[in-house]
Amino acid sequence: MIVENDSFFFGSNERWDLMFWICAFLMNTALFATNLHQLTCLADLEDDYMNPFETAGRVNAWIMPEFYLQGFFCAYFLVTGHWFLFLCAFPLLCYHVNMVIKRQHMLDVTEVFRNIKFEKRMRIVKMGFYVFPFFIIMIKLLIAIFNKLEGMKHAVHVFLVSVDSLIHHAEKKNYFSL
Repeated sequence: MIVENDSFFFGSNERWDLMFWICAFLMNTALFATNLHQLTCLADLEDDYMNPFETAGRVNAWIMPEFYLQGFFCAYFLVTGHWFLFLCAFPLLCYHVNMVIKRQHMLDVTEVFRNIKFEKRMRIVKMGFYVFPFFIIMIKLLIAIFNKLEGMKHAVHVFLVSVDSLIHHAEKKNYFSL
């Protein structure tokens, strides 16, 4: 049986769609942040702001949580039938599993200076794997928000009136003039 939307797993699509995309956004943001932290630690090591022991400790502390979250992120899309996002996340999951099997997933203190260029390049590529789904998730999240608001016409009207009054107030105070 091919699942074309979320309603098979979650009941009403309207009710759970917004929550689904908020969770996906939070997971993707956490993955991006952990990778950015690791990249920053490596850059600090390269610029002699940190020593190899401190860098390895900080980076290694986040590697396995990132791998577990990436696995859950991938399974999240697989179970809910979001095949394109699953296929976007799956190659990185395979890479992570391969690194763990080869026992090359942790940063080695004694080899860190020899491998720093590779480690930084690897994390930059991983950031690309996190940024691409981020934009798709953001678009789907905005669509879910607007669909939710569409059902609440009064809320949309109040929002538009308040934005209009803020713009009118800002124009009155000349906030937009240079």
